[in-house]
Amino acid sequence: MSVSGYQSIDNQPSAGARIGAEAILDASPDGHTLALIIAANLIQAIHYDKLSFIRDLAPVAGISRNPFVMVVNPSIPARTVLELIAFANANPGKLSIASSGNGSILHLTSELFISMTKIDVVHSPYRGMPPAIADLLAGKVHAMFLPIPNSNQHIKDGKLRALAVTSAMRSSLLAEVPTVGEFVRGYEAGGLQGLCAPKNTPAEIIDKLNKAINVMVADPNFRGRLAEFGNTVLSGSPADFGKLMMDDTEKWAGIIRAANIKPG
Repeated sequence: MSVSGYQSIDNQPSAGARIGAEAILDASPDGHTLALIIAANLIQAIHYDKLSFIRDLAPVAGISRNPFVMVVNPSIPARTVLELIAFANANPGKLSIASSGNGSILHLTSELFISMTKIDVVHSPYRGMPPAIADLLAGKVHAMFLPIPNSNQHIKDGKLRALAVTSAMRSSLLAEVPTVGEFVRGYEAGGLQGLCAPKNTPAEIIDKLNKAINVMVADPNFRGRLAEFGNTVLSGSPADFGKLMMDDTEKWAGIIRAANIKPG
């Protein structure tokens, strides 16, 4: 299978992205079946032993990272991260931070912020982003971490206020918005996209796929398309992507244990 000439895509996103990832565990290790791994898969692997992706899948290549943006309803008198922290400290237990579900990447992103700032807030989990965004716009909840494409128009319309992005560097889509790390040293979070193969896929096949994917992500058109969604391109060896998955898994496992988060 070539990356540019794939035979088919089997889209199985259900159960928190578990079903599609489980399907590849027993696939033939011939390079013709790959799984698109996202942050949700790593989170599921923490909760379910049989989904230990770093052990049971072979990393092929990273594709992209996507940051989130911290937004608040304009009724909240905070225009910076430090002002939001001050507001939360002055109103313990009153500020609500929504997420797309208990144990979701957006939930863990907010829990990372809470753990690093020691603020006392309420987590409000929803069944997906749309109802959470609706209540955020209505002022029923006060803040949320969101993918930039899901919030950018609301920010432009003044219906939500962007305080910071979660990536290490500022986003080209929100160039004037600082990073959380500019106020909270060491903070960084975001989504992840990359490809894995069945565990016993021969090294020469992994290497061929990796080279093809690195050519793809180096293409200016591909990079430009990802940039439209606020994503930054990843490149590197299978080992690089494996380390990235391991690092993210360890980060989120620490947050899950500290906050005693159960899967939604």
